[in-house]
Amino acid sequence: MSEIRQRLLSWWEQNQRLFPWRETRDPWHILLAEVMLHRTRAPQVVPVYQAVLEKFPDPETLMKAPPGELETILRSLGLHWRVPLLRKMTCQIVQEYGGKVPEEREALKSLAGVSDYIAGAVRCFAFGLPEPLLDTNTVRVLGRVWGLPITDSARRSRRFRYLMQAFMDCPDPRSSALALLDLAALVCHPSNPKCGECPLVDLCQFGRTYGNTQRTSDRADP
Repeated sequence: MSEIRQRLLSWWEQNQRLFPWRETRDPWHILLAEVMLHRTRAPQVVPVYQAVLEKFPDPETLMKAPPGELETILRSLGLHWRVPLLRKMTCQIVQEYGGKVPEEREALKSLAGVSDYIAGAVRCFAFGLPEPLLDTNTVRVLGRVWGLPITDSARRSRRFRYLMQAFMDCPDPRSSALALLDLAALVCHPSNPKCGECPLVDLCQFGRTYGNTQRTSDRADP
């Protein structure tokens, strides 16, 4: 794991994706971003995220927003179910936690619309805690490196949680998690992964097999 992290972070220094929610440690900003990012591509979220924060820089201002104002800003993202959840979540933060996003996992998970992954992401990216972030992207990378079957239930697997916990057990879990997510987005694609560009290829069971297959195919006569 130490070797994997070291290689990932070295690669990430030159290849990290830049998004506005990565430039802050404000828990409210990060929570908003994670809710918006659910099932939505990051580039689509950027202008909407910026527009929401310009209007609602804290939970109190969003809670007091006129009806329809938040709906208008979020309309371009689709998934309209997020609007009532965001409103309910905001009311909970103000009324139950004094307007501050809580740090404790169970308190975060008690908020409307906050999944296990979102709670972990807030704890990791806002508070710097070593949360095991398991989603389709991190599971894909870890599964390929360790040669484990990747199924729909892998995110709930004890084996994958153990691997992710070991990966996050380091001085800078935030950067390590972001590096893993960026590798999944830029290199370790679900189909046609760019194994030749991966810093982990010689440590990766999938990469050694797939990379050899690709090299053999490239050498074959047309």
